[in-house]
Amino acid sequence: MTTASTTSPALSADPLQLIDVDHVRFYVGNAKQAAYFYAHTFGFRIDQIADLTTGSRDEADYLLTQGNIRLLLTTPLNDTHPAAEEIKLYGDGIKEVALTVEDAEAAYNQAIANGGVSAQKPRTIEDDKGSVTVASIQAYGRMIHTFVSRTGEYSHEGLRDGGMFMPNFKKHNSPLNDYNEQHPCGLMFTDHLVGNVEEGKMNEWVKWYEQVMGFKMFKHFDDADISTEYSALMSKVMASGNNLIKMPINEPADGVKKSQILEYLEWHNMTPGVQHLAFRTDDELATVAELRRRGVDFLDMPDTYYEKVWDRVNTMLKENGHEVVKEDHTRVKDLGVLVDADDEGYLLQLFTKPLQDRPTFFIEIICRRGSQSFGKGNFKALFESLELEQERRGNL
Repeated sequence: MTTASTTSPALSADPLQLIDVDHVRFYVGNAKQAAYFYAHTFGFRIDQIADLTTGSRDEADYLLTQGNIRLLLTTPLNDTHPAAEEIKLYGDGIKEVALTVEDAEAAYNQAIANGGVSAQKPRTIEDDKGSVTVASIQAYGRMIHTFVSRTGEYSHEGLRDGGMFMPNFKKHNSPLNDYNEQHPCGLMFTDHLVGNVEEGKMNEWVKWYEQVMGFKMFKHFDDADISTEYSALMSKVMASGNNLIKMPINEPADGVKKSQILEYLEWHNMTPGVQHLAFRTDDELATVAELRRRGVDFLDMPDTYYEKVWDRVNTMLKENGHEVVKEDHTRVKDLGVLVDADDEGYLLQLFTKPLQDRPTFFIEIICRRGSQSFGKGNFKALFESLELEQERRGNL
């Protein structure tokens, strides 16, 4: 394996055209144990590892896969590794959202020319099987975006088909992998990633994504859309030029009590970061049922929610010429799933409670039946449920 700077030319007219979410990297205190948690509760395959046995002396990495989702769990092996300080400050959480491009160095150079700040200059990791080029820029708070381009046996196409992640990784055989193949959870790919920033900073980061990354605004929700009696937030959804990558950016808004965004910031050392990942499934009810069986702890919805939701959702669908919700209404209620509709169709979604002791990260399970929105009609019910959990934690 070698690591070197690269000088290859751009392969696309737009070097920032994004192909995929290459991976999402978590910094965690114990990657081996965290890998077991995500494999057991969410059905991820513990696919590959890089650790002392593969020659990795500074960090241990566990690559988890399911569908086209790739989570990379990184643990520092010494106190000089940058992850050691971040884990002390923030606990386990997302450090890096890596994006597949044709030419990582060209994408990096364009982002820097657009006003981005370097987090890591381009470098290539290679062996006789191929190469992986990575280069990173600083995004909000602790989070970085890494551009990734791949060749040979490490190609993007090969990775999607179960190929190797990069040199110094090895395949990992776990009994959980066989179990998860026999009991699938049905998670397919990352639908969107949600970041929380400080009050008054949302528009600054909207502008950053427009100027540096070439994103555009996809949706906008203000405190009239996302509020309850006690708390509120504002959100703008940024999307890559091809709408492939969507990243809502949230900031707290004035309220009588503390919003979930401010709670996140206070327990995240007042540092912006990614609060939740949304994973897409084609069968919300089957996925949620399996995840509940595995012990995933979801937010609770009141029965009163289901007294009103069907008239609201099905009326909107009919008015826009769509079929009504096909999923069994009783099962939707029994599983606590949320339903919403817009002029394009409907969606089903459900949110976990925080996955760690610090209330700084959770997962959304979403199924889209035409709708490309984010459940605006559910915001009030969702926030009321979140506030109940905040109150139980003493953070409202």
